[in-house]
Amino acid sequence: MTTTIDTNVLTALWNKDDTLNRRAQTALERVFERERLVIAGIVYAELLAAPSRTEQFVERFLEEAGIVVEWELNERMLRAAGVAFRGYAERRRKKKTLQPRRILADFLIGAHAMLNDYKLLTLDAGMYRAAFPQLELAEV
Repeated sequence: MTTTIDTNVLTALWNKDDTLNRRAQTALERVFERERLVIAGIVYAELLAAPSRTEQFVERFLEEAGIVVEWELNERMLRAAGVAFRGYAERRRKKKTLQPRRILADFLIGAHAMLNDYKLLTLDAGMYRAAFPQLELAEV
C-alpha cells in the first residue's frame, strides 16, 4: 500500500509548538514501516512556500524519511480536482459556513491520492471525505 502525505501533516510535524505535532509524528511512525510514502509535487511546493524552509531542508527531510515526490499531475487529476473544488464551492455557498476557505491545491492533493489509489494521511479528513468520498483516509 502507498500512503501520500498532506502538507498539513508535515508542517505540524516540523512545528514543535503546533498542538498537532505529536499526533502527526505518531501517525507518520505508524505508516513509515509498513507503507511506501509519497507526496504530490503540489505538497512539495507548499512546503517550500514557508519563509523559514529551504529547498535543502525539505530535500534532506524527504530523503531521510524515504518519501518520494511524484511530480506529475495529469489531465485526469486536474479535471477531478476541478470538479471536486466546484462541489466544495457549491456546498460552501449553500451552508454559508464560517470555516476557512479552501484552495485548489487541497483538491489537487486529493485527486492525486484518489486517482493513484493511495491512502491519504491528513489533518483535514472531513474536507477530503466530503470532496472525495471514495478516497481512503489515514487520519492523524
